[in-house]
This record gives sequence, C-alpha cells and structure tokens, in this order.
Amino acid sequence: MRFIILTKKNILIILVCLLFAAGTAAIGLDTATKAVQTASTDRKIPIYCVDTKKKVCSISFDAAWGNEQTDTLLDILDENDVKTTFFLVGDWVKKYPDSVKKIYEKGHDVGNHSSTHAYMTQLPRDKMTKELNDCSSEIKKLTGKSPTLFRPPYGDYNNDVVETVNTLGMYCVQWNIDSLDWKDPSADRIVQNCVSKLDRGSIILLHNGAKNTPEALPKIIEAIKTKGYKIVPISKLLPKGKYTTDIQGRMIITN
Repeated sequence: MRFIILTKKNILIILVCLLFAAGTAAIGLDTATKAVQTASTDRKIPIYCVDTKKKVCSISFDAAWGNEQTDTLLDILDENDVKTTFFLVGDWVKKYPDSVKKIYEKGHDVGNHSSTHAYMTQLPRDKMTKELNDCSSEIKKLTGKSPTLFRPPYGDYNNDVVETVNTLGMYCVQWNIDSLDWKDPSADRIVQNCVSKLDRGSIILLHNGAKNTPEALPKIIEAIKTKGYKIVPISKLLPKGKYTTDIQGRMIITN
C-alpha cells in the first residue's frame, strides 16, 4: 500500500486547482445564463412584407433630397392608373410643399421618413419622437392628415425605434424588394431587381431622385401586371387588426 504525504506545497497546488475549476464552472454558468436571456429577448421587427394569399403588392418611393423627377414619376403613375406610397423627409416637405400636395391630391400615400433623415438608432427616445412628430406636423399642414406609415432612414432600426413608432400610432414599414436604383444601374437591371423576387404581399423600394427610375418605372408596372399582380398603396396592403411580424418581417394578423 502506498501512502501520499501531503506537504504544504501539495496542499497549495490542490487548492489552486479547485479554485480554477470553480471559476471555470462559474464562467460557464454565467455564459449560459446570458445566452438564455438573449434568446428570450423580444426582438421587434418592422413590416417588410405582408402575409396574404392575394396577388397584390406595393411600390414605394423614398424622398429625401432632390425633386427633379417627382413630376415625371407622378405622370407615369397616372398614365398607368397606379397608386403608390411616398415616404417624405420633413426637410424635403418644407422645401417642396407643392410636390407634397400633388402627391397627396393624386391619391398616393404620404408617409413619414423622419424630419432630418437621421440614423434613428443613434438617438434617445425623446429625439426619435421629435423626428417623427416634426415630420408628421409638416405633412399635416399641407395635406390635413397625419401619416400612419413610417420608414426608418437607411432602414436603420432597433427595438426602441419600432416601439416609439408604434406608440405614436404608426406602422414601421421597410421593404422586402430593393430595386437598388440609388446605385444607378440600368433601367432594365432595376426592373429585374424588382420583378425577380416579386411575391404576394411584397413591398418594393424605389427613390424619387434615382437617375434611371423614371425609365424603369413603366416597365416595372407592366411586368408586375403581366404576372397578374395588383399594385396598391401600402395603406391598402396592410390588413387591419392586431398583428405580429415573423423573423423575415412578414406581417401576420393574429386576431
């Protein structure tokens, strides 16, 4: 039989090993706890598209800076009997009030795109609220109606942004089809970008100041209609009632 003689040195080594093992276990437990907490966090996702069985979709335009092509786009929409949604920045509204009135009078949605086209996630809630309210106020002065649709500039959002928008009685709306017209591709490429991923409940993103959008727009409309889809403003696309959004941002009615 062999006996182990515990010297002071051996005891010290054993204590160090026990302390290391206990520390490792504590770190593992803390990591696991944080993972569970993160997984249980309720992530707020804006509306990217709508869950519907109908062959219906929406075209939207963001307007933040120039205005050279707005009239042309409105004429094309008139010629094709199509109503869309324009998300307007408050500064743009102040600069081009006649265009705002024209958009509204022609039956298109007038949505809120913030007051100054700021990165909303970089703002505290009180400043987010001011961005939203200031833009809505400018739009209401010209149209008589407060917007019910909001699109975050740059598509930039987090839970605070979505919750602030909803608290003010508006829908937070993104898009599931990006035309990429702001990169100035050819008109045919813009059409392909819009139509290749078209599905029921899709929301298409265009811009009022993109170089080749006026040339592409008639072709986009024709291609969508050829596929048997109806184009409606986003306000007509969104179903009424309580809803949730899935991980892809698909709006699903829950009541």
